[in-house]
Amino acid sequence: MLRRTLLGATPALLASPALAQGGAGSWRPDRPIEIIVGFVAGGATDVDARLYARFLEPRIGGNVVVVNRPGAGGEVALAAIARGRADGTVIGTTNMPGLLTIPIERTAQFKLDDFAPIGNLVGDPSAISVAADSPYRTLEDLFAAARRDPGGITFGSPGIGTDDHLLMVLMQQATGLRFNHVAFQGDPQIRTAILGKQIVSTGLNLGYVLSNNEGMRLLALAANERSRFAPELPTLKEKGVDVTMASERGLVMPVGTPAHIVSRFREATDDIAKDPEFIRAIEARSLLVRHESGEAWFARLREDERRYRALWQTTPWAQR
Repeated sequence: MLRRTLLGATPALLASPALAQGGAGSWRPDRPIEIIVGFVAGGATDVDARLYARFLEPRIGGNVVVVNRPGAGGEVALAAIARGRADGTVIGTTNMPGLLTIPIERTAQFKLDDFAPIGNLVGDPSAISVAADSPYRTLEDLFAAARRDPGGITFGSPGIGTDDHLLMVLMQQATGLRFNHVAFQGDPQIRTAILGKQIVSTGLNLGYVLSNNEGMRLLALAANERSRFAPELPTLKEKGVDVTMASERGLVMPVGTPAHIVSRFREATDDIAKDPEFIRAIEARSLLVRHESGEAWFARLREDERRYRALWQTTPWAQR
């Protein structure tokens, strides 16, 4: 039902006058534009991409299709984007922190400099969840179980170096507890594993859990403050655990894409981020538009990259 609702969202029929007249030139795609997504269909990143595609089509003047390339915590898709056609017909989603952490933790098939930034679009804080019928009704209950059984409490994520996984790593560092990490290919599989009692806990993003909350219980939010979408949910900081983590979802193109084409996509995305219909559709999923455009976005990411490299020196998360 969630996906039917989002796919039925009606974008503005006409883009802004500047975009309708060509904006950064009169370029139009000569084939369908592919948005490559690093996770399975139905997950939060996939739903974001499909919504963005509907709003992009009238602004860019071509068909837009979403291509799912799950695997290796998003690396398979990011590598495909980096090697993709640099002609404006290949773009892709990015997920923080995997965009930065994958090349830190292993010899990856991509690096940040392989991409031309379009812009960040959405922010979604991580949240610790269990099954609704779990015996662990509070964060304290979950931590007490982990204390009694070090390494025995499973914690699911979409892969090593993803936000869910690093949330677990940082919680372990802050509390001295130890969880058993179990990697999946996307949010739907994690939720199925929680409901099927294959794993005990996860760090799925708040927006995804609130939109798919049947059978799930939220315990805590990894943010600086409570969310207006779940005001009753305490933060980890309120529970004495000084840890924050979030998924930021943006869009990139292969480096080498002509500058006037990159500018067209930046203009279109800037316009989408201000579109009231797009904002309503995002907020209906308990997410917030967190728009940063182009090089300013990547400048901030390079600062984040330095911090993750420092964290790797003290806590190499691939081993945890």
